[in-house]
Amino acid sequence: MLFSADELDQDPRAQALARYLELTREVMPRVARSGKVAWPVVHDHCFQRIVLDAICGGFWYDHIAKPAVRHMTSAQAQEAVRLCEAILAGHEDLHRLNRQSLAWRGKLR
Repeated sequence: MLFSADELDQDPRAQALARYLELTREVMPRVARSGKVAWPVVHDHCFQRIVLDAICGGFWYDHIAKPAVRHMTSAQAQEAVRLCEAILAGHEDLHRLNRQSLAWRGKLR
């Protein structure tokens, strides 16, 4: 377990990181595989790449030390959760965010 029960009870950063991991590791991949959405990715690490690049405004490795989950600020973790929830609600376009992430990485054809 990444965070103790005490940390989750008392630390907003730990709460945001736990929620971010739940969303990117479990919720978003499950939704992607459900067939109810036509998202460009289905794997947890892809959701994490897209979200982290988006909140950093570029290749996240240039902004957050690896591993990101250990080095994200509270504000970054909260923004990541907000973005994940906006994607799930259909308020953010995952296709556009993925294309931008790939462009920052020089992988867009």
